[in-house]
Amino acid sequence: MFMKRKIEEKLLKWKKESNGKTALLIDGARRVGKSYIVEEFAKQHYKSYILIDFNQVGSEITDLFDMNLRNLDSFFMYLSAAFNVKLYKRESLIIFDEVQLYPRARAAIKYLVADGRYDYIETGSLMSIKKNVKNIVIPSEERHVKMYPMDFEEFLWAKGENLIIPIIRNCFEEKKPLGQALHRKIMTLFREYVIIGGMPQVVKEYIESGDFETADLVKRDILTLYREDIQKYASGYEKKVESIFDEIPAQLSKHEKKFTLSSLGKGSRFRDYENSFLWLQDSMIANVCFNSTEPNIGLKLNRDNSSYKVYMGDTGLLISHAFDENGIVSEEIYKKLLFGKLEVNEGMIFENIVSQMLVANGHNLYFYSNSSRTDKDSRMEIDFLVAKSKITNRHNISPIEVKSGKNYTLSSLNKFRKKYSEQTNEAFVLHTADLYIKDEITFLPVYMAICL
Repeated sequence: MFMKRKIEEKLLKWKKESNGKTALLIDGARRVGKSYIVEEFAKQHYKSYILIDFNQVGSEITDLFDMNLRNLDSFFMYLSAAFNVKLYKRESLIIFDEVQLYPRARAAIKYLVADGRYDYIETGSLMSIKKNVKNIVIPSEERHVKMYPMDFEEFLWAKGENLIIPIIRNCFEEKKPLGQALHRKIMTLFREYVIIGGMPQVVKEYIESGDFETADLVKRDILTLYREDIQKYASGYEKKVESIFDEIPAQLSKHEKKFTLSSLGKGSRFRDYENSFLWLQDSMIANVCFNSTEPNIGLKLNRDNSSYKVYMGDTGLLISHAFDENGIVSEEIYKKLLFGKLEVNEGMIFENIVSQMLVANGHNLYFYSNSSRTDKDSRMEIDFLVAKSKITNRHNISPIEVKSGKNYTLSSLNKFRKKYSEQTNEAFVLHTADLYIKDEITFLPVYMAICL
């Protein structure tokens, strides 16, 4: 089954605007569907293409980059013969798949783009890890695009539900509720998405089998792959990276979800683990959310690098990672999650999916936390802060609270709005009920995070 992805629009835009002047590098976590979507793009928009998978090719191909780059006529002749594909000037695409495994090919982009005969797309994971860029000059001719797991809209496309998202966006723009029946239907679909996640292989397996446990097995294969990547690529601090990775569900299940270093061992200090957190973020296995100590125009300028939350890049994987006592998440647990009957850990799951949706929309992740022992009016924690796309003199920051249950308080949000009234734009609560506005707070159904 073909699964439509939004990144196709970016590929088309690059092809049209670049016209051979740049190569496109698609960076994403393992198994987000990079190779699949690029090959489908090649089939639809080029007369011919060659896919060089550096996970499989032998020295007869890699040697071309060492021996023939000074004579590109010979380079293309050998490449065309090796793959039995005829290349057409300005009508063929050459794909470097898993290019991080052979950095020499990435360095060659400078010369291949300058030659101008063909288009080039590179795909890879762990692209900024030092081991994968050692001894090469990163080509300035690369345009860099990040690819994430399937978002809610892409999941609905895969299920054949093509009419729902336009309705959601319209209701968000007009700030009107969807109505009980439609909201209930969308929440069921959204919970399904949260459970399965956005890894294309898992989504495909679930849609074809209709079975949660079968999909869970695929998710566990991906988690195993991630562990193998940590062991292979987090050279020198793989144990620290793995300990953080294993601790993510436990940290998110706490009331206050800030990552506590003491959980990794007595006397643990941030400077000893900083590279490990950055590795997980660079690999796109996890999304790191930083505390912005002064919520104003420059969230990054006031970033506290020692206070952060760590979310899984895909919420479906988080669930399999968290509920793994017997090596597989049972159908019973999945059904409880689907119908909102699993009280424990729902807050963790909903906050993680919101982080995932915000990242997919292009946001860097920030939260606000003040644990003052002397001033109760300053003591608060806001789940997420989002800046306006166009900065003005005032009212640039939107605080977001995520609520998974039906009964909750908004003491932190109200304190924030009072203390930072000049900086606050629109305040949001993402919850499981329909849209409404009360006391100048916009209450959105959690699936409307796709609109933020």
